[in-house]
Amino acid sequence: MTDNQAINEQEMLQYIVDKTKASKANIELVLKHEQAYINKAHENAKGKDVDIDGDDLADYILSRKDVKLDELTVESILDAEMDYLMDKGHAGYVD
Repeated sequence: MTDNQAINEQEMLQYIVDKTKASKANIELVLKHEQAYINKAHENAKGKDVDIDGDDLADYILSRKDVKLDELTVESILDAEMDYLMDKGHAGYVD
């Protein structure tokens, strides 16, 4: 990934705060668990494409002991992150 393709994490974090009104700490916690889930999915895929189910991801995050958020908040954080990544050309949905 080149410098212009790199994700500006602070800009993304602010975008999610603006859209969800969740605290930066809660957003960072959700994104940390999301990354762990995705990393594990990649390990299990052994080089194949990985299909991440949004409901499974939200359930995984909600099952973490340090996450004290409701399902709607977690899903809105994940949705806002995806909106940001799609706006910047970093992600998309597979039909």
